[in-house]
Amino acid sequence: MSKMIFVNLPVASLAKAIAFYESIGATKNPQFSDDTAACRVLSETIFVMVLTHDKYRQFTSKPIADASKTSEVLLALSTDSR
Repeated sequence: MSKMIFVNLPVASLAKAIAFYESIGATKNPQFSDDTAACRVLSETIFVMVLTHDKYRQFTSKPIADASKTSEVLLALSTDSR
């Protein structure tokens, strides 16, 4: 089995996050998507999970970072074109 990465991100607007990842070519994985989370496939081995804050809190008791005040995560993804 190939090594895979699942990046889990809390988002204020699930719809806006879905639109962003679709705009850069990510496709939907319905197996891990519902009204509280959306799995977006960037490649065979890279997946982005965008989660509502309530859903994200099910996985950690730590506070969700306020992205306007602190860094939450730094990621770099390569692609062939915009």
